[in-house]
Amino acid sequence: MELNNSQISKNISESFNGGSIGQTIYVMWLREMKRFLRAKSRLISTLAMPFFFLLTMGFGLNSSFTLPGSPRGVNYLNFLVPSIIGMTMLFTSLFAGISVLWDREFGFLKEIMVAPVKRSAVILGRIAGGITTALIQGILTLIVSFFLGFKILNPFGFILAFVFMILIGGSFIGFGVAIASVMTDTQGFSSIMNLITFPIFLLSGAFFPVSNFPSWLRPFAYINPLTYGIDGLRGSLIGFAQFPLSLSLGILLGVGFLMVALGSYLFSKIEV
Repeated sequence: MELNNSQISKNISESFNGGSIGQTIYVMWLREMKRFLRAKSRLISTLAMPFFFLLTMGFGLNSSFTLPGSPRGVNYLNFLVPSIIGMTMLFTSLFAGISVLWDREFGFLKEIMVAPVKRSAVILGRIAGGITTALIQGILTLIVSFFLGFKILNPFGFILAFVFMILIGGSFIGFGVAIASVMTDTQGFSSIMNLITFPIFLLSGAFFPVSNFPSWLRPFAYINPLTYGIDGLRGSLIGFAQFPLSLSLGILLGVGFLMVALGSYLFSKIEV
């Protein structure tokens, strides 16, 4: 049965009165999941772009691109798949923040903010829902890649890759929520996200190893959190990484914590 805005507000208020912050987080997570599962066009469009990239670039450059020092059996398609998973997680996570603006526009945000609940619980529920939807789309992208010839050289690395996907999602959802919390215009938010998203993706070593970048460009890649996310995914799935997995994991943990904390703080300061 569908939960409308009034029902969700009532459930959140009841959960607070019952002393269960976890219930507040769950209700907000459930709302995000229902919205995602009902938007079938969103799921289709999200999978269409990764499939297009893998089909054109993966096969187009597969025979002409070599990776120095890569394990045997790693071709450009295998190199590209973790990048496209990272791209899917990035796009989905950053634009998850737009739901804050939609809720403000349609009045739902005001209903939640005046309810006797901790705003931190509300935003944590949103972030949990955003991470879950991003994970679903990232895993579906991985499944699609299997049909195109992608092979995981380290099956046990899938667990670690799952961890990297969670950290990528958490980091950029926190960032997206932080930006949305200080804006009031959905069109302005979309413009800023488009301006930010592609430089982050292109400077992450998604299409070529960071070592191939000119020396003046590498520092921009090194301060980009997605660089370590995609490199961690590659190291986990195909055994090819330019940074130690422990370094990538540590950096993403730190960035994820900071972004979630920043997003939660700015969300708590929203005036409705």
